Amino acid sequence: MKDFIRLYLDAYRGLSTPAWMLALVMLINRSGAMVIPFLGVYMINHLHFSLEDTGMVLSCFGLGAVSGNFLGGWLTDKAGHFKVQLVSLILTVPMFFLLPELDTVVKLAIGVFTLSLVSETFRPANSVSIAYYSKPDNIIRSFSLNRMAMNLGFSIGPALGGFLAAISYAFLFYGNAIGALLSAILFFIYFRNRKGNEKKKKEVVEDEGDRANLSPYKDVPFMLFSVLSCIFAICFLQLLSTLPLYYRNVYKMTEAEIGIILAFSGLVVFSLEMLVVHIAEKRFTARTIIVAGTVLCAVSFLVLNLAKGIPVLYLSMFIICLAEILAMPFMATITLQRSSVKKRGAYMGINALSFSVAHIFSPLVGTRVAAEFGFETLWWGTVVALTVASVGFYFVMKMMKLSA
Repeated sequence: MKDFIRLYLDAYRGLSTPAWMLALVMLINRSGAMVIPFLGVYMINHLHFSLEDTGMVLSCFGLGAVSGNFLGGWLTDKAGHFKVQLVSLILTVPMFFLLPELDTVVKLAIGVFTLSLVSETFRPANSVSIAYYSKPDNIIRSFSLNRMAMNLGFSIGPALGGFLAAISYAFLFYGNAIGALLSAILFFIYFRNRKGNEKKKKEVVEDEGDRANLSPYKDVPFMLFSVLSCIFAICFLQLLSTLPLYYRNVYKMTEAEIGIILAFSGLVVFSLEMLVVHIAEKRFTARTIIVAGTVLCAVSFLVLNLAKGIPVLYLSMFIICLAEILAMPFMATITLQRSSVKKRGAYMGINALSFSVAHIFSPLVGTRVAAEFGFETLWWGTVVALTVASVGFYFVMKMMKLSA
């Protein structure tokens, strides 16, 4: 038991103070993230949209995210990660106050697109910021710490959001606005004049030579890796789009019950990610870890078709959390390692873009397949797509010489 506790604590040792503060900003921001997991349920139950219209609006979130990540990556390389993150956080506040006033498919689609455009410029800048403030040998764990904070917030937000939705859906939007405002204030106070690893970055630029100006779009192995990451994300993001609808339509779960199971997912990632990543990065290759995470994600959806019952839902959620823990931090780290300092914003923008594109196709494809053929067919298709992606990761990462 003592060895386990020591191992658990070792996973957190050595991380820089700015890395912890970035995680705290993410925790506050995501604790207010109550809208997205309930947006589909909100449109169907409160606004009485059809399943297809709901999928279209959710896809507009993905379109905005794609645009936001392109813009965020470009702005980060031009204006710096601090300014991009601060402006993004501040501008999302009024958007959340506006959304409850939009009650038609077209109006809400435009509003969701704009919100996503503004909020998703944050992601590439945040990733660059993590690398900028982290110690060189702790970058993977710094990304994991940030994701751990995000998932803790994700467990707090939906749990609170489920109960607020039972009173009024408007409270969900207002809660998001408050969370964004508080995180913007904390971020500005702590990071406004803070310096990172500037000396290290200058030395790296000199060592990179011609690669310093290589565009990620000309890096073919990396672009293939990003496509596979997108396929993984399309499947994984059923967690935020069709899975809540599945819980509601098939298992007749209430908003509060859906919030609890989503909160469970956040708590699993929060409690296990740092430990699992700390062990995995020492014992396995990045290629093995990502392939294993992709396979586990397939298993999580396979379970839904092989057995029924509430315990099965929690088992499936636990497995998908393990998949997330294994795959996502290493995808971000590989992107960082592949990039040059001058093009870091662009590379991290592509990494975020792969998940943003998934925000388009995941709800659009998921809701339409579920509407036409049923959830069982959707889960089988997801299993097949993830199996293909796992094979692709194995060979593409070998091509990238990332087997070690």
